[in-house]
Amino acid sequence: MKTIGIIGGMSPESTVLYYQIINRETNRRLGGNRSAKILLDSVDFEEIVRLQKSGDWAAAGNVLAQSARKLEAGGADFLLLATNTMHKVAPAIEQAAGIPLLHVVDATAAAIKRQGLSAVGLLGTRFTMSDGFYTERMSSQGVQTITPTAAEQDEIHRIIFDELCLNRIRPESARYFYDVIGRLKNEGAQGVILGCTEICLLVNETDSPLPVFDSTAIHALSAVDAALYPEIGRASCRERV
Repeated sequence: MKTIGIIGGMSPESTVLYYQIINRETNRRLGGNRSAKILLDSVDFEEIVRLQKSGDWAAAGNVLAQSARKLEAGGADFLLLATNTMHKVAPAIEQAAGIPLLHVVDATAAAIKRQGLSAVGLLGTRFTMSDGFYTERMSSQGVQTITPTAAEQDEIHRIIFDELCLNRIRPESARYFYDVIGRLKNEGAQGVILGCTEICLLVNETDSPLPVFDSTAIHALSAVDAALYPEIGRASCRERV
């Protein structure tokens, strides 16, 4: 079994989900009291949020690159960045570490294509929905992303940071998300990506107008594949250039 190095803390709520999903799936597959081999470096989310707001992505990338180097030194075989938004600085992490990074967009795109879909809605932080790093990588793998309006992006971003990251789950916010998903469906979306690791706390498959691609679960399960079946991990991880 390979050792997974998780760069976490962004937010702590989503890091808990990653840890649970990975260990529960590892135990389901292997039985007994088996669990995953994990190293976790949890950063101070306040520092990352401050750098996001100031637009200092280079400094944020440096923080996560340092985390990656610590995990590599501790014996991790590959890296998992337990957040969608901070994949914006994935190149800085890949350059800093000598071990692969399992990229959330690659794992999610593969799951979408396995379902035969080519156009999906994307919900996430404003950075994820509008900055291009997510949508362009999806497009390069044959998946078109349809994003909410600017006003909808602002409200989704607010709900994520002011509510979900603080584990505040409000029914009215869930209704707002489902309304946005319904509109994306009308624009041609065949499914919807929960492209922020906290959104799955609020949105579920049963109530959604579209099939849901929960990037948190998809990403975490792909890490189990990479840890237990190295040949899958080699196909999924983007090696350092």
